[in-house]
Amino acid sequence: MSKSSTSLKQLRDQPDTELQQALTQTRDELFRLRLGQYTNQVTSTAELTSKRRELARIQTILRARKLGIETHGQTTEKAKS
Repeated sequence: MSKSSTSLKQLRDQPDTELQQALTQTRDELFRLRLGQYTNQVTSTAELTSKRRELARIQTILRARKLGIETHGQTTEKAKS
């Protein structure tokens, strides 16, 4: 199993409140990385990409739950087909 699929599985197992906290924290980290990039303090620019993708994963999971496509920890049969 790849690293991204394990992190995705861990995100899907979290309740909505923890995902909201993770979303806030990831947005803050991304802001700090962007600020550091403009001030030439970031050593790894690849971290920006990974944080953006993590942010997108969290937002996608929350949106799917809001629409009823996904439940806590599992996807429904409608989403699989």
